[in-house]
Amino acid sequence: MTRRVFFYVQHLLGIGHLRRAAIVARALAEDGFDVLLVSGGAPIPLDLGPARLHQLPPVRARDATLRELARLDGSPLDEAFRVARARELVSLLQAETPSVVITEQFPFGRTQLRFELVPLLEAARDLRPRPLIVSSVRDVVRRTASPARVTQTIETLADFDLVLIHADPAMANFAASFVGWEQIAARAVYTGYVASPATPPKTDDAGKGEVIVSVGGGAVGGPLLKAAIAARPLSRLANRRWRLLVGGNLPEAELLSLRQEDGIIVEPARADFTTLLSNASLSISQAGYNTVIDILRYADRAVLVPFSSDRETEQGDRARLLAERGAVAVVPAEQLSGERLAEAIANALDGPSIRSFAPCDVSGAEATVRLLRQKLS
Repeated sequence: MTRRVFFYVQHLLGIGHLRRAAIVARALAEDGFDVLLVSGGAPIPLDLGPARLHQLPPVRARDATLRELARLDGSPLDEAFRVARARELVSLLQAETPSVVITEQFPFGRTQLRFELVPLLEAARDLRPRPLIVSSVRDVVRRTASPARVTQTIETLADFDLVLIHADPAMANFAASFVGWEQIAARAVYTGYVASPATPPKTDDAGKGEVIVSVGGGAVGGPLLKAAIAARPLSRLANRRWRLLVGGNLPEAELLSLRQEDGIIVEPARADFTTLLSNASLSISQAGYNTVIDILRYADRAVLVPFSSDRETEQGDRARLLAERGAVAVVPAEQLSGERLAEAIANALDGPSIRSFAPCDVSGAEATVRLLRQKLS
């Protein structure tokens, strides 16, 4: 019997959540599950293999604070929109009658979406036979969550059968960022990091000896790109070519402000990113989940400048964990400048190669397939 999976994901600012969910959805579909990935964020091209996609009326974060939601044109969500989207989501679930319901990041995050996720959980509990209800969460969560929010998370998790932590515990201990760990540990399993299937870097010389500066989707990458341009003449790699990869979400005004001068290339993010990393002298990037995994798998040396805000501690925690191991150099976002970035570059060059460390577990997608098969049997 083919098992159906209903997989909900909502990206708000960057695209990392959707990319990770797509990798897991594709792995499940390729193993024989009938997977529907339900996306609530801005549409982006995805390689889902045999998995299906349903696009909800999209919403995003109003700004980098992540405090409020908005439609793609910036208009606020009114009650009619919320009710209609919640009804669409529940109707879709009831039509699918899945064996597994997965919510990406919820209830550890995405609490602004409780207007539709609580009805979704209630509808899932009412299905007969009742599906396996699963939370899919990344390696670290927001440490600044209030005690009331942590309590709410634990109470909501009472409806969940399984928590899949997409991390390698040798790299990131989930309990360090989620203080309610003891109350959920019995239902939680580490899967390893979720990464795209390994494809050997191309054998060409793309990026050979360069400094690769990347900002993922680019929504909040402008300050890092500008700081990199300022750091180049101050750094020990001033004589190398610096390649700045701008994501599709970088605001047009910030893109136009970047100086493309001798020794600096500004171009869109590239499909051969892993080849560039493999050949580069140094990577400079933020500390998003997917980018860090690529750096750990392919780069020689790296500087991380984690995005941070009052509500967003995840990238800073991830960068700190790697810095404590000595694998990377880090510049806190609030200290970012050309001078500070040049200092970090020197530290990264003087430190050990990332390739000298034991590799992290990146079999998270495959482990997710195996764990769900075991639970369903």
